[in-house]
Amino acid sequence: MPFFLYQARDAKGNLINGQIEATNEGSAADLLMARQEIPLKITLTADKKEDTELFADLFNRVKVQHLVVFARQMYSLTKAGIPMIRAIVGLADSATNRTLKRTLTDIAQQLERGRSLSAAFSSHDKVFPRLAVSIVHVGENTGRLEDAFLQLAEYFERDEETRKRIKAAMRYPTTVLIVITIAMFVLNMLVIPTFANMFNKLGSDLPLSTKILIGTSDFFVNYWQLILIGIVAAVMGFTSYKRTENGRLNWDRIKLRIPFVGSIIERSLLGRYARSFSMILESGVPMTTGLSLVAEAVDNKFMESRIIEMRRNIEKGESLLRSSVASELFSPLVLQMVAVGEETGRVDELLKEAADYYEREVDFDLKSLTAKIEPVLIGFVAVMVGVLALGIFTPMWDMMNAYKS
Repeated sequence: MPFFLYQARDAKGNLINGQIEATNEGSAADLLMARQEIPLKITLTADKKEDTELFADLFNRVKVQHLVVFARQMYSLTKAGIPMIRAIVGLADSATNRTLKRTLTDIAQQLERGRSLSAAFSSHDKVFPRLAVSIVHVGENTGRLEDAFLQLAEYFERDEETRKRIKAAMRYPTTVLIVITIAMFVLNMLVIPTFANMFNKLGSDLPLSTKILIGTSDFFVNYWQLILIGIVAAVMGFTSYKRTENGRLNWDRIKLRIPFVGSIIERSLLGRYARSFSMILESGVPMTTGLSLVAEAVDNKFMESRIIEMRRNIEKGESLLRSSVASELFSPLVLQMVAVGEETGRVDELLKEAADYYEREVDFDLKSLTAKIEPVLIGFVAVMVGVLALGIFTPMWDMMNAYKS
């Protein structure tokens, strides 16, 4: 909701100035009247960031690690009974990330104006995801705010740990592919032209493999500018396409089909879905509202569309089990867990078990990922070396035989 600057007179006739949150000017006036303040002037204001703050957000982004530490600290402070505003101000003073420091300072100011903590969080949607805002909102309403922060800390920790494991597993094959790409450019730009000049001086008849290598090298040498422009244009075009609705949907669908890695990404996202949905239900959020929040939490447009479809089916009267089956996202074992959870009224507990199941599978596959990809990479390198050896050494052997004879 927008904020309004106002001038008013209190019950004693004193002139007061302040800021109030309301849907429109009429609502702001009604709120002031309810506080026994007579409004004189109400003006709409907007929260604007300075350019320096925008650049600060780019270079000082709030990462998941910062949110984990923040949630842990808030859990300890709220459990110890420290007043909320005092706790937020203290964390703002000790924050090392400038964006988080500025955000917490603004939240403390909003709390001083009478705004709720969840509403203050929602005004910083680039820092706090909607899932976190909803959990905090439920914690406020139930009087279990410390439990809400503990849930968020554990959720962020598991999510970050899974991301780190996937990145670590992909580091080796990514490095190998980068080295192979650099080697191809070096060979075509520097090595093969040297042999091509030697073969031209000797004037020997070259085999087909050598002609292909020399032709490829000539293309790299003569048109390397076009190759670089093409690569940059392709990257920029792909990036622009990913930013569109259809582009992100299609790319997120393709990511789940990448050999070796796609199934790991899919199960990692499904584990995140089960973990966050379980946390939402345990907090008391309605199932349909929870599915909307979880759809955003999975951070995959393709899965998000399937989860939104599940929510629509539930709104039509379908059970969670039948909606889950129709989505075609889950394995039979997880569907059995959902079925038992619905029958026993323990859906949140069974979803936790499903999340643990997915996380164990992801952990096992990540440990064996390098062993699966390594033979493919070795085979690819072997083919490159074989083609290079045949293309360069075959004509040299022919010339040596001709010289001997």
